[in-house]
Amino acid sequence: MSFRINLASVLLFCVCLPGCGDGEQAVQTPSGTTENADAPKSDAADSTATQQDQAEAKLVFVKPQLSEEEFRDGWISLFDGTTLFGWDVPTESNWHVEDGSIVADSGDRSLLMTPFAFDDFEFRCDFHLAKGGNSGVFLRSADDVADATTDTYELNICDSHETHKTGSFVGRHVAKDVPEVEDEWHTFHVRCEGTNIKVQLDDKQIVDFTDASDHVRTSGRIGLQMNAGRIAFRNVFLKPLNLKDIFNGTDLTGFRKVPGSKSEFTVVAGMLHAEDGPGFLETEATFGDFILHVESNIADEKAIADKRPANSGVFFRTIAGTEEAPSHGYEMQIQHDFKDGDRTQPLDFGSGAIYRRQAARYIVANNNEWVVQTLIAQGNRFASFVNGYQVLDWTDDRRPDPNPRKGLRLEAGHLSLQGHDPTTDLDFRAIRVHELK
Repeated sequence: MSFRINLASVLLFCVCLPGCGDGEQAVQTPSGTTENADAPKSDAADSTATQQDQAEAKLVFVKPQLSEEEFRDGWISLFDGTTLFGWDVPTESNWHVEDGSIVADSGDRSLLMTPFAFDDFEFRCDFHLAKGGNSGVFLRSADDVADATTDTYELNICDSHETHKTGSFVGRHVAKDVPEVEDEWHTFHVRCEGTNIKVQLDDKQIVDFTDASDHVRTSGRIGLQMNAGRIAFRNVFLKPLNLKDIFNGTDLTGFRKVPGSKSEFTVVAGMLHAEDGPGFLETEATFGDFILHVESNIADEKAIADKRPANSGVFFRTIAGTEEAPSHGYEMQIQHDFKDGDRTQPLDFGSGAIYRRQAARYIVANNNEWVVQTLIAQGNRFASFVNGYQVLDWTDDRRPDPNPRKGLRLEAGHLSLQGHDPTTDLDFRAIRVHELK
């Protein structure tokens, strides 16, 4: 159930909590509401207008075709079903969304690319190629692909190619006995792990390729190609591999309580429980570029009784906490409430937001239920997903500063779990990280 409260009341509670202020300026939410710069949590700085802001009014939520088991297993959707949000969109071709599919059918050859480089992963998508057309899925690609034999693994979609037909890696590997695919919908399921790549076409394995060349690629971006003729893609999903549990389900090994914290952090029935606050529990290890998978359940009974929203967050690239400065880092918000019954209007930046930097575009989940949040942090680009749906794509274009409250921090920092206030009642059952190279 959505929790509704006057915004001024929220701010009245917020300004009394530690870890805020520092003379920062007020910023605006996507709705245009000006937030107090001394609100709790991490920080404030001028938010940069992005494609995310411009598309907000037209957003139509389409639930990803992922089961709960799949998004708990780490699958995320790279296509929201209605927009090209989260992609780097080239101008050479007319990439657009048509009838729930990503489509290109005119212009010059181009690649619709993920902004992030991935190493080991599973990838799947449906595709439809017009008769006589030419397209492909580019795996582990360089930013600029000049040569398919060195700069990418080009999984070809082209029945008429002279040497490397559909299912082949152009210039690298020829797939055999692959049926033609033109003019019908088909599905690729790819697994890239180390030097090995396996490909299934409609659940039948067609490629098991181990690259022993001098041009092995272990990481890179994913691209969808427009080459010739109409191409359409839908149900575009990714599962990063090799995430490691940093919470062992038994005790708090690997974590430490930040001095001055009022929160209590305990392990109960295999879950990390946070109660009371404010306070922080941070990792001993530090992380720079990474993929983070967090499963949490935030209860709101105490918060509602105290006339405030249930609230928490996961801080990252954080300076080691002290009693005076417990949370100098970026924060991925955990806050599922929204305004006026409209899930495109988060009450307080919203779950998946980078707090006081960029609001979530949609509130996907609810209090009192298990929620999966995925964060990708690579360089100055950040994306987050809630139950597999992308809610944030943000680039930090501020000047560098060791303190993320004041500017761009690229250096590794701690992860820190927040007990927001005295009403905090929160469980974590999985916290996993994969460091990106």
